[in-house]
Amino acid sequence: MKPMAKTILGANSQKYLVSQVRSGQRTSPNAVNKTISPLQSLPTARSRPLSSPRQRGKYLTITSAMRAAEPADTRIGFVGLGIMGYAMAFNLLNAGYSLTVWNRSPGKCDDLAAGGAAVANSPADVVKNSDIIFAMLSDREACLEVALGQDGIAGVMTEGKGYVDVSTVDAATAIKVATAVRSNGGLYLEAPVSGSKGPAEQGQLIFLTGGDEELFSASAPLLDVMGKASFFLGEVGAGARMKLVANMVMGSMMAALAEGLTLAESSGLDKKDVVDVLNLGAMACPMFALKGAAMVEGKYMTPAFPLKHQQKDLKYALELAQEVGLQVPTAVAANGEFEKAMVKGLGDADFSAVLEAVMAGKR
Repeated sequence: MKPMAKTILGANSQKYLVSQVRSGQRTSPNAVNKTISPLQSLPTARSRPLSSPRQRGKYLTITSAMRAAEPADTRIGFVGLGIMGYAMAFNLLNAGYSLTVWNRSPGKCDDLAAGGAAVANSPADVVKNSDIIFAMLSDREACLEVALGQDGIAGVMTEGKGYVDVSTVDAATAIKVATAVRSNGGLYLEAPVSGSKGPAEQGQLIFLTGGDEELFSASAPLLDVMGKASFFLGEVGAGARMKLVANMVMGSMMAALAEGLTLAESSGLDKKDVVDVLNLGAMACPMFALKGAAMVEGKYMTPAFPLKHQQKDLKYALELAQEVGLQVPTAVAANGEFEKAMVKGLGDADFSAVLEAVMAGKR
């Protein structure tokens, strides 16, 4: 039987309030207002299998012997300060956590340093100065280099430390990193996120996790700062697979929207009218509402989610489909359009710029 998604909500066991966001008290997209109670170590217990996520502001059953993160005594590390990582790290710092950061381009650390974060010389130095370390990296090559390379994270992990990788990679990469981290006594949690720049800035991400449930429980207050919900899906690899499924669907939807707008324009219709019709019907969704209007105006050069990352995720999803022997022709076609956009030099544009590749195919 396949494991169900788990949450650390317990219906019949003793509950502890970990954190709560008070409605109406956010003064900016990055402002986080929390109430965090002192928690003591509790005996290990398994959480009740549920299909719903653990959501921010709920009561949590602490299911591990690892102490839940608190601003007063938990040191946090963050590696990778791109579009997503910077916003997530900023929110942790703004919530009062002691933060040590590292990025391959050191200049991206400057604003966080001005806000009180320490800047490390290497990923290994981040681990040495942190209890729980997060990483948001671009692809599997970067993840493996940061975790397993010279001055990497895994080599200096010890008992009592946890590594939470929020990057989007394939399951095999997550398993390889987890094995290395655990071999040195550390805990590992894969936690790729659903959401782009806006949700990252607003603390509205969704975490899709797998790995050590003990670390999932201990990290709950941190996930609350950065997101609105978190799923514990089981063993390492489950989170990666869930994220690839979600982004395969998203990329296919975006390619279909681009084709629809192109077909409309080619047949004498107004692209804006297409967006309005979609937004009033059963196909209405936040992505179409937000991206559709920008695509009509050609405003996709400032990325919320870079096109190169969407194409990378489609590639990983197609690898997963091949691994399990499944034909996914719609995703194959969508990936082809994103590959064309990459050839056109649109990798750093928003993923909605796939419209340019589709429109280039007009007769």
